[in-house]
Amino acid sequence: MNEAVKQTGTSTLDTAKLVAAIVLVFAGIAAFYALAAQPAYVRWLSMAGGVVIAAIVFATSAYARELLQFERDSRVELRKVFWPSRDETLKVTGIVFVFIAVASLFFWVLDLVLAWATRALTGQGG
Repeated sequence: MNEAVKQTGTSTLDTAKLVAAIVLVFAGIAAFYALAAQPAYVRWLSMAGGVVIAAIVFATSAYARELLQFERDSRVELRKVFWPSRDETLKVTGIVFVFIAVASLFFWVLDLVLAWATRALTGQGG
């Protein structure tokens, strides 16, 4: 178990913070329904309060730091992506549409042939 803790950089306290954040979100939702007799703004504030407190608890954990690092790494990788030009995109889209039309025609003819063969072999149908 210590191997996993060393690899991810999370501890038991971070796991407890994550569980507490989840419990706080559910507590906010439960408060929304438990306060059914209260005005709507009180119900919504209780739910929002649970979510905000859960976000604060989550933000103090190693999981939040890892999530932010993942987001930063994703942005770096996104900058490396080769984006095709408008002309290339239109050409490839046209090829895809032509292929779909040809495949549709093929399967339509195949369906007609198989339906004819089924009627011929079984003697059923019109």
